[in-house]
Amino acid sequence: MGSFSAIDGNLLLWIQKHARGNGWNFFWIAVTSLGNAGIVWLALSAALLCQKRTRDAGQAALLSMGLCFLLCNVILKNLVARTRPYDAIPELSTLIPHPTDYSFPSGHTTASFACALVLFGMLPKKYGVPILCLAVLIALSRLYVGVHYPSDVLGGMLIAVGVSTFVLYLWRER
Repeated sequence: MGSFSAIDGNLLLWIQKHARGNGWNFFWIAVTSLGNAGIVWLALSAALLCQKRTRDAGQAALLSMGLCFLLCNVILKNLVARTRPYDAIPELSTLIPHPTDYSFPSGHTTASFACALVLFGMLPKKYGVPILCLAVLIALSRLYVGVHYPSDVLGGMLIAVGVSTFVLYLWRER
């Protein structure tokens, strides 16, 4: 497991050394901020609740995010209790204030994909694709700003895939 953690950490250091640039920092900080408390996803889901033709999509997205929140933020983060990368890698610098919860899985990523995958499955693709692209950007931003390991992001994405698939199945069955 030690070599896996080393690869995870080295990827973050590579991003810091080769991908970060002052011209991009503002963009990635803004993107990561969109995921704070899932606000962009909650607002989008709430907006979808306002019209009858998109109400099901909004409800399903909220259910998916709620289930992911319980699984990710309430159960797994505390069960796994993974230290944030900036606490374990002295050479790593962050671009945002340090989150105070545990690292695995990434809550930003989980919430983003929990909502985006449901909406991708329920809305026309002309809306679903850009929403999914935003989820990918938010997930990548967590690496860029230095607050998650790549495996935290991947884990959050996989959790969201499972939960959103379950929610879509439930919605189609009812």
